[in-house]
Amino acid sequence: MDPTRLPQVPYGPRFGDGVRQEPSMERRTFMALVSGGLLAAPLAAEGQPAKKVWRIGSLSPGFAPEDVAVKRPFRQGLLDLGNVEGRDFVFELRWAEGHPERLPDLAADLVRAQVDVIVTFGTPATYAAMQATKTIPIVFGSAGHVVEKGIVASLTRPGGNVTGLTFQLGYLKLYQLLKEAAPSVGRGVYLYNPGSNPSDIAEQLRSLAQAEKVEWQSVALRNDPNGVAQAFAEFRGGRNGLLLDNSTPIILKAGQICGLALQRRIPAVGRDRSFADAGCLMSYAEDITEMYRRAAGLVDRILKGAKPADLPVEMPTKFDLIINLKTAKALGVTIPPSLLGRADRVIQ
Repeated sequence: MDPTRLPQVPYGPRFGDGVRQEPSMERRTFMALVSGGLLAAPLAAEGQPAKKVWRIGSLSPGFAPEDVAVKRPFRQGLLDLGNVEGRDFVFELRWAEGHPERLPDLAADLVRAQVDVIVTFGTPATYAAMQATKTIPIVFGSAGHVVEKGIVASLTRPGGNVTGLTFQLGYLKLYQLLKEAAPSVGRGVYLYNPGSNPSDIAEQLRSLAQAEKVEWQSVALRNDPNGVAQAFAEFRGGRNGLLLDNSTPIILKAGQICGLALQRRIPAVGRDRSFADAGCLMSYAEDITEMYRRAAGLVDRILKGAKPADLPVEMPTKFDLIINLKTAKALGVTIPPSLLGRADRVIQ
């Protein structure tokens, strides 16, 4: 054999030739498949439908700065349930800036914005939302006498597209607190909004008058620039004590009402914390913070498929007693220590 020639190998790689032809083809095929798979993965992800971001409409008769504070517990309630703002939900805020007559237009604007649910604050806002839509779910964070006013069919089976949280506090408790703080009160005056005064309140006051042997006078606060002064002019003489309705028009004029009550030296108690903050003697009311936080739970259930018609209207479980000591001193009223000790907040 010629020592300069190497033997021929019938199969297998020759020195310097690398791998055989067949494995080389398999490798290219494999790389193509891998590359195609890597490229296809993001394309498949892009093809999946984007996660729904819920649009939550908010309708309030109040002012924008107040709305931020009021809605903080509602927003926090959504976050506590695992929702993330911007990822799971966004807000569409509408406020009437103290002009309830604007609510219908604002509600219609939320419908045009195609929100998934409308959260209302107060009875007028709830009415406006109900007039604007019969299909978009509506959750009222606070409203009173919802059955009597036709907002829901019943508390256990609301029906329609509306549910929420309703007030339940009666006026007997307010009068008892007023009498405890100012025993010299000889007559009770109930200031109410004529547009939202159901018959059951009149019955409450008649029962209260009989039980407490006190004379009662009901005075309507009319929607007029001089409405507060005109209402006070109707008060009969004597040592009056004033009970304030928690309807939206009354709350929006809390500053005028409490200011005039202080000027006339009339102790007043209202069913909303804004009355004590505005200078009335006391307020005793449902904890609105808790109500708005719980409203978030109803909204979360609705957005996950529950129907408002099947969600019972809920009742508040916490109440706040706020005493304005500054007003008490101006009125010459000495708050008993037993009452002062029960206060959730005291304004010095």
